[in-house]
Amino acid sequence: MTKDQILDALRQVQDPDLKKDLVTLNMIQDIQIDGNKVKFMLVLTTPACPLKDFLKKRCKDAIHKNIDPGVEVEIELSSQVTTVRKLTEELLKDVKNIIAVGSGKGGVGKSTVAVNLAIALANSGAKVGLLDADIYGPSIPMMFGLQNDRPHVVEKDGKTLIIPIEKFGLKVLSIGFFVDQSKALIWRGPMISSALKQLLSEAIWDKLDYMVIDLPPGTGDIPLTLIQNFPLTGAIIVSTPQEMAIADVRKAADMFNTEAIRIPILGLVENMSYFIPPDMPDKKYYIFGESGCTNFAEELSIPLLGQIPIVTAISTTGDQGSPIATDKSSPVTLAFAQLAEKVAQQVAIHNAIKETLGIGGV
Repeated sequence: MTKDQILDALRQVQDPDLKKDLVTLNMIQDIQIDGNKVKFMLVLTTPACPLKDFLKKRCKDAIHKNIDPGVEVEIELSSQVTTVRKLTEELLKDVKNIIAVGSGKGGVGKSTVAVNLAIALANSGAKVGLLDADIYGPSIPMMFGLQNDRPHVVEKDGKTLIIPIEKFGLKVLSIGFFVDQSKALIWRGPMISSALKQLLSEAIWDKLDYMVIDLPPGTGDIPLTLIQNFPLTGAIIVSTPQEMAIADVRKAADMFNTEAIRIPILGLVENMSYFIPPDMPDKKYYIFGESGCTNFAEELSIPLLGQIPIVTAISTTGDQGSPIATDKSSPVTLAFAQLAEKVAQQVAIHNAIKETLGIGGV
């Protein structure tokens, strides 16, 4: 066997998302041959890649088919999260991908989805930051059990910089760390925009694969400030299945699709999708209706990224400061892990499209 033979065999394996072979994509590295054994590194586009087992099998099959069925193949997995952001020029220059989670309305569990998605991405091995941009109703300090915590600050190059709090493998910031959450925050638009910019640009986020931003409901100052100042990789929309919710969430989709904004919508998440009785785990009750978000996703021509069930533990664990995705024994954790895989997959696909078109940033 030679390295060229190995590479020729692996050129027969195509990434089904990126539509190119693994060798062209530089996903095959560090080939080592020892007699009848071959070992190499398969470099994925994200540690949360849902196709890792599929691609490993296809690589082994290609070598056995094109070289020798008796070859012993050992494949190590690594990952290099993709980006098209201009990391040397832009604000948040060390952040590869910025993902906004929005809804267009309150009450659909957007913050719960954002928090558990961020934790699930971190659980996969990615470096993740979480920003609570819901200035009027910050909930992340409570969901992380950090109501009484305050971030540290440091002086650097004549600037005062915030150090995000680290918990559950995430770097976390929220306006809730700096204000009295028992009192109403009565701020006008310019103050809100200034506070958001500070949380993003005057903090030491360090190198991140993904930054998840929990947007406030609606289509007002905060989403517009974010979109206009910080190039986003894409947005995720959260809704519940009933038509009343979808009617409002449709406005958020319209905002991202507006010609002046044009933020790619990575997909739709259906929260409170169905109820499973604890004593009947095989039963599903669609309390708010069935297929609402499926139809909405088809209407927008975007993927339905996940369907999160109604489970009491989701709200109780959030209230207790330990979100459900931190409990690896919970079946709901699997739903969020699968959501993280789908989101990471869509990020890689959108980055590949932008790279092909020669687009840097958004």
